[in-house]
Amino acid sequence: MKIKRFEWLFAAIMIAFGYLVLFMDVPFWWKALCLTLYAVIIFYTVIALWLENRPAQTTLLWTYILLLLPILGYIFYVYSGQLLVKGELFKSKRMSDRELLEVLGKKQKKLDLSNLNNHQRSFASYLEKVTLTDQNQNTKTKILRNGADTFQEIKRRLIEAQDFIHLEYYIFRYDRLGQELIDILKAKVEDGVEVRLLYDAVGSFFLSKPIVKKMEEAGIDVQPFLPLNRGWYNQKFNFRNHRKIIVIDGKVGFVGGLNVGVEYLGEDDDFGFWCDSHVVLEGEAVQTLHAVFLLDWKYACGEILFEQERYLRPIPVPGDGLVHVVATGPETRDMSDHYYSMISCATKSIWIATPYFIPNQAIQTALRIAAQNNIQVRLMVPDTNDGFLTQYATQSYFPELLRAGIEIYSYQKGFLHKKVIIVDGDLASIGTANVDMRSFHLNFEVNLFLTGTDSINDLVAHYEEDLKECHRIRPVEFYKRGLEVKWKESFARLFSGVL
Repeated sequence: MKIKRFEWLFAAIMIAFGYLVLFMDVPFWWKALCLTLYAVIIFYTVIALWLENRPAQTTLLWTYILLLLPILGYIFYVYSGQLLVKGELFKSKRMSDRELLEVLGKKQKKLDLSNLNNHQRSFASYLEKVTLTDQNQNTKTKILRNGADTFQEIKRRLIEAQDFIHLEYYIFRYDRLGQELIDILKAKVEDGVEVRLLYDAVGSFFLSKPIVKKMEEAGIDVQPFLPLNRGWYNQKFNFRNHRKIIVIDGKVGFVGGLNVGVEYLGEDDDFGFWCDSHVVLEGEAVQTLHAVFLLDWKYACGEILFEQERYLRPIPVPGDGLVHVVATGPETRDMSDHYYSMISCATKSIWIATPYFIPNQAIQTALRIAAQNNIQVRLMVPDTNDGFLTQYATQSYFPELLRAGIEIYSYQKGFLHKKVIIVDGDLASIGTANVDMRSFHLNFEVNLFLTGTDSINDLVAHYEEDLKECHRIRPVEFYKRGLEVKWKESFARLFSGVL
């Protein structure tokens, strides 16, 4: 993008001018010229910022930063303040994705929603209108609880593969678990099975080149998503692939919150027990999940696989409700819209479990109004998070939630990592997207939205069991926290836009 090149050129010029003015003995007119050009660049940037018509508070915030933080403010703006250019950064991916998903949509039969209740039908109709993927009835889902059950099932299904195995992960570690999976994949390659692995270049930063080379030499096709050598300059470093997908022979799919690493088995001393959820699915929805992988694969390495019929052949199985695979990212509608619509459909209860709770204003308002309308709203978060900013930014939202009558529970047993929303006990979301700004605006995510399936009952049962490991945060107790904690919360909340 030309505008990005000009901005980085401006930044380089400003750094050079700053060094010249502060550290070099040059004539006064040179310094005056540098300061004048600096003022021109800042003025140009502020005007361009205003013309973007962002929210007023955002525009004012970046204007203050540009004016009050010489040079550093401009660099921070170029790197973090222009994330709204995401639509242009991923324009080619958006157009390619839409083309394939529209083709798949034409194959989908019209669904009968007459057996759904009012709030289920309302949400199903919303998803049908605004997403590029289709809802499926001929799909069976099974909830996998925590790492031991999940990876036992994954290993079993991988061993049974006959045609191809496609994997996509945000974090893929080469530890004991990673090595076990790689050994299975190598054995399947020797059996003639095609194996492809797509990993995020930042999330799997420690997946070293020698390890990748060993996998490639064994016949596994390995590709990074948005490598760092392509991301620092054009700002794509901010946008990461947070998806966790496995598709086996087009018959079986996996999606959920668990990456590949021993910490997801609860074997990391720093995290302790790891509370999470994953889903194994069979049937027509596997085709849609596979389409998400194939599109990401094409974007990562240019190889077009979806023209081969065997990769997108629907294999229906008897189902008991609606299953909708929904992929979101910088190039599509935000996941926050889907969460908001889901929450707004509630008539009795809204149960949320998420490791990071940094909502936008719309979701805050929807939850507050629901609680004030005597709908039970429960929020479950980890007692101790995996980062200072995420810990205290999440806590910064507690006062307004507690005042609205929302129940907040802190999970005590270990680290809560599941991403689950359950509405009225018969509508649910499970997948990779947290309730935070990064999942809403910056990350590539994929969720399953379940309507009336038996697996929702399992999600409800698991949630109730996890509540037994929680401490309920009471308003009187929380308001007694010290000034130091309040300061940390306010400081962390300043960074909520990129958390």
